[in-house]
Amino acid sequence: MLIIDSKDCENIDKALKKYKKKFEKSKTLLQLRERQSFMKPSIRRRTQVLKAVYKQGMASGKLDL
Repeated sequence: MLIIDSKDCENIDKALKKYKKKFEKSKTLLQLRERQSFMKPSIRRRTQVLKAVYKQGMASGKLDL
């Protein structure tokens, strides 16, 4: 549960902006999206390896898009 400390004279827009920042930093939405579907650990590892290979290729200049 997120708690936002706001003063009485503070604008509601500022409080809402603080809430949105805290919500984004807590990564609650990412966790909810992950839990919607099950992914086997082997597939998760495979995607991580493929992403790492792609990033390494981009860094070395071998891949051009």
